[in-house]
Amino acid sequence: MTSIGSDERGYLRAVPADGGRDTMLSRAGHRIYPARRLSDLVQGRPPGVTGSQWSSASRASFDFVVCAADTGRPIVAVEIGPVAAAGSAEQRVERLKDAVSAAVGLPVLRIGSSTLRAAEHGRRLVEYVLDARAYAAGGTGVAAAGDDPAPVGFRDILGRLPDGRTGAVNDLGALTRAAAVEAYVAGRVADPIVRGLHVRWADGPAQGWSWVQVRPDACLVERVSVTEHRFSCGIDPARLAEDLATVAAGERLRADALTDLLPRTELTAQIVALSRRRDELVGGFAFDHLCAD
Repeated sequence: MTSIGSDERGYLRAVPADGGRDTMLSRAGHRIYPARRLSDLVQGRPPGVTGSQWSSASRASFDFVVCAADTGRPIVAVEIGPVAAAGSAEQRVERLKDAVSAAVGLPVLRIGSSTLRAAEHGRRLVEYVLDARAYAAGGTGVAAAGDDPAPVGFRDILGRLPDGRTGAVNDLGALTRAAAVEAYVAGRVADPIVRGLHVRWADGPAQGWSWVQVRPDACLVERVSVTEHRFSCGIDPARLAEDLATVAAGERLRADALTDLLPRTELTAQIVALSRRRDELVGGFAFDHLCAD
């Protein structure tokens, strides 16, 4: 592969067209490829990266790579899966990949979830992000009602839902909300409402929580983090994180995986603890109404 010459350091490689043999799909002027090693994307050890660091990082891979369809230029590398435990070998590799990616200007999008996986959820997520970015870049916001209309973001576009109702057609959690109602009617959960919150740490990722009350005293809880390195999803990453947490909750609902529940009192205590750290959050904490059990 040849260097694309478009990054300021000249270290990023173009991913060549392959006649579609290894391309998952083409969308919005991009080609999406499955797993790629960092050495497939970076040409040679960049300055500031030691030989040992490069040896370890170059063998590590990303779940997906999105490239410009015309040049093969990597636009973003994507990872989806469990958050690496502090001090673990996985976290060390992750940090090495981040260091090399930063050195060559490779954008990275990382989705942290104990339930979502690249094989099952990655393609839809990447498509969604590309569509959101295209919408934002095109300035195609729809005017909102009012004297001084503001554009409606991709997440809030209204349209007809599959069940005939009008709602946000780009709400990734819509199927989970329907599944929660079905589970409630079947007597599998105590409440049909899917609740959630989202925050963005000033020095860290965006985070979304979503939960369903399975019993009066216990909830199914999912948390997802969204980390954008030199990249924008085209929508608020905190709202995306909450929507993805809702998707994860739906996966467990549909699989009837209603174990590992969190006591409702503990969930409330965790929300209260989060609210007390509002000074560490971008925009503060907007969910005080959830702090009362």
